[in-house]
Amino acid sequence: MERERYTSGTEWESTVGYSRAVRVGDEVHVSGTTATDDGGDVVGVGDPYAQTERAIENVAAALSALDASLADVVRTRLFVTDVENWEAVGRAHAEAFDAARPATTMVQVERLIEPELLVEVEATARL
Repeated sequence: MERERYTSGTEWESTVGYSRAVRVGDEVHVSGTTATDDGGDVVGVGDPYAQTERAIENVAAALSALDASLADVVRTRLFVTDVENWEAVGRAHAEAFDAARPATTMVQVERLIEPELLVEVEATARL
């Protein structure tokens, strides 16, 4: 089956050897995605809601590049550095995925790749 890849151009993709998103057949898998702008700077420092919102916007861009959308998402995983932020993270997730209502998991991790990052979002879409 043909594999289509999307890269956002971040330094991490080539250094670690991964794609931001991969489409195989009717599935699109989006790698863990954080709240960074086009220049790689962290958006919403100290604000878990804003970071979740931006990370999901970045997920949406990756999906769009592979002809999918947030409405096609069937699974998300939310990695948070402080589970006490679950309400803010959950609210941003609910607002973005209200129509799709994907299966989801939220887990607390010790830290993410940059200390300012509070949230990382992974997604799987099915077309």
